[in-house]
Order: sequence, then structure tokens, then C-alpha cells
Amino acid sequence: MIRVERRKEEEAIVLDFLPNGYPFDSKPIHLKTPVAQAIGKANFTLLELVPRKGVFLQPFEEVYIGEAKRDKIHHINGKINTAKLTHTAKSELSHAVEEIVKKQELRFIEFFNKAQPVSTRLHVLEMLPGVGKKHMWEIIEERKAEPFKDFADMKKRVKLMPDPVKTVVHRILSEMEGKEKHFLFVDRGQRD
Repeated sequence: MIRVERRKEEEAIVLDFLPNGYPFDSKPIHLKTPVAQAIGKANFTLLELVPRKGVFLQPFEEVYIGEAKRDKIHHINGKINTAKLTHTAKSELSHAVEEIVKKQELRFIEFFNKAQPVSTRLHVLEMLPGVGKKHMWEIIEERKAEPFKDFADMKKRVKLMPDPVKTVVHRILSEMEGKEKHFLFVDRGQRD
């Protein structure tokens, strides 16, 4: 089984902000609550957030959602899945995921440096799109010689390796859409 350390979501990136709530909500406009759809930076959890009164959020704005006092977010309505995302949120999702992966480069390089076999026939690295047996063995041999320092180092040392950032982003999006049996990066409860 694949074990990935899960941290509680402390920060999120806003994907879409609906100041008048959802358009399909049948409540009168004065009773609608503003909502934001966001993605957590730790586990890629999709969340529905309710901002504090008078707060107007922008797409790609980073907001604190942890246990301490929140300056912009009143409360979290809960997790949502990709099917519930607005058109705008869906179009921003891959960009937000890529931004998180780039900003947390060391976390993902550590994944490449420490990934282990799942069984005698399957290695975790093979679960990444575009990484077959040949790339897997090349990654393993290179990391034995010296752990990868960053994505650029990895691209330089592993010949014909697909772009590691795009590879990780593609896998994360696939997990979010419920297309994967094993979860490497996304919160397991996401698919509800």
C-alpha cells in the first residue's frame, strides 16, 4: 500500500468566487451566501469556502483556512469534487495545481527520491503518466548515485524523461477526477 503523509489543509488557492452564490440556487438574491471554490495546498483538497462579510476574493488568491483566526474566510462548507466545480474553477484547476507543484518542488523531488515498489510487479514511479519500466529504472539508478536536487537536475540526468512537473500535475488531476485506484498526492476523501 502507498503511504503518503497527510497534513491538514492550512492554506488554499481560490479557483472561483461567486459573490452572489451559485446561480442555480433558488433562494432570493438577498438570502444567497457568497462562496468560493478553492484547492488546498497540502493535499489538493477541493473545498467550498464562505468568506467573511464584505470580503471579495480574487481567483488565485491564497487564503488561510487553518484552525487559527482567519482574516478572509468565515467557514468551510466542506469538500467538493471536480463535478461540482464551476466552469471557471475547472479552467483554473490545472494552473493552480501546477503552481502548487512548482512552489513545493522539494516535496515532489523527495517523492521521486524515495518512491518504493508497491508489489513485485509494480513500482510507485510506474503509476506516473509517461513513466514506464525504462524510465523507472533510470530514475532509480540515478537517485542511487545521488538524490535529485530539483526538477531541472532530474530532467538533465534522466534522458527522455517527460517533464516531471507536467507528469505530477497530470497524475494529481487524474486522482482528483477519481480515475486512479491508488492515491499518491490527493486527499483520499476527495472522491465523495
